[in-house]
Amino acid sequence: HTHTHTHTPSCASLLISLMESIDRLDDVLAEHLPEADLEQVRRILYGWNRGAPVEEVDLQAATTAVAEAADSDIHHYRFQAAPEEERAPRKVKIALIQNSITNATTDSIKEQCAGIRAKVEVLIDAAAAEGVNVLCLQEAWTMPFAFCTREKQPWLQFAEDANTGPNQVFLKRKAKQHNMVIVSPILERDTAHAGTIWNTAVIIGNNGNVIGKSRKNHIPRVGDFNESTYYMESQMGHPVFETAFGRIGVNICYGRHHPLNWMAYGLNGAEIVFNPSATVGALSEPMWGIEQRNAAIANNYFVGAINRLGTESFPNAFTSGNGRPAHKDFGHFYGSSYIASPDASRTPALSRLRDGLIVAEVDLNLCRQVKDSWGLSMTARYELYADFLNRYIRDDFQPQIVRDPSLTDSEPLATQPRFID
Repeated sequence: HTHTHTHTPSCASLLISLMESIDRLDDVLAEHLPEADLEQVRRILYGWNRGAPVEEVDLQAATTAVAEAADSDIHHYRFQAAPEEERAPRKVKIALIQNSITNATTDSIKEQCAGIRAKVEVLIDAAAAEGVNVLCLQEAWTMPFAFCTREKQPWLQFAEDANTGPNQVFLKRKAKQHNMVIVSPILERDTAHAGTIWNTAVIIGNNGNVIGKSRKNHIPRVGDFNESTYYMESQMGHPVFETAFGRIGVNICYGRHHPLNWMAYGLNGAEIVFNPSATVGALSEPMWGIEQRNAAIANNYFVGAINRLGTESFPNAFTSGNGRPAHKDFGHFYGSSYIASPDASRTPALSRLRDGLIVAEVDLNLCRQVKDSWGLSMTARYELYADFLNRYIRDDFQPQIVRDPSLTDSEPLATQPRFID
């Protein structure tokens, strides 16, 4: 331990190596657990949908061929809802794509975009072969996640108009081709407002039209995530988009750490909320399987959790005020995209190392069925929360702390000998 500082760079390299040593967590479980134990472990980890594991569906032959040719991790699942007398099933296929970048970050903007676009197109077409209706890409899918560098150039050259940008034109064509709603998270240059930069998700309708856009509500200032150098918090609120295949919201990346952010999409009527993200293992991996699943449970909707993939290296070293020596990469983006249901069940995650596509057939009737069963909306105390928050945001707010009258007033609580050393 006396040489920790000297060995920090090699320790960081070792950490990345460990991050990249496990491909797909569920495969590790299957390899090492007896079948009977595996079933129970999966039940505990992933929950059951209507009394059984979430069903995995066989892929189309063409999709299997894509997975083998590109060494991609592709899976298709099915969530069931109970039959109802008054409502027909509302079955929709949703999908998430996770991918690494294709080119060196020193290549031209045009080369980098073209490489990513070609890779993503293969997976979009595979999703179409599986009958997908609504698909979401990862945060800032058109570019490397360069917001660690604090450099404005060349990275702001990836920003594009939400309607006319080249990658939007590409996706509008794919959406119309496949009768598919596509959520496209990009670095937006708002040409109508002096070219301001935003972190934006564009919702492209199945007719190839732009339905609208949603922006990132919470901007991280932690570790290497220096994003407020580039864009600030959204002023658009929590829009929910009524599409041909259900009502969808988009909670971009860091917003997943804020429960009230999730709640607002639910109160606005979302049935599916996508969480396109870019996050690294050393920072957030223990949280990844929890937060989006909790949101699905608490708010009675489906959640699609998408994370990018790979380790992206930049030409200039950077620091982030967190004590780490100068370095050229964020760390390992660990993929692990998954879909969570309002009934507390979820799919296994995609690979931590490979590009992937996860498809799930969901019955949106399950949202109201779980809401009726648990009564979370009915038992919520919105008026109580609203009153508290209205008081909290005032300068004269006083926390509601009830002090033990036996405590002495002569010294602060923290200095009194009641805590374990």
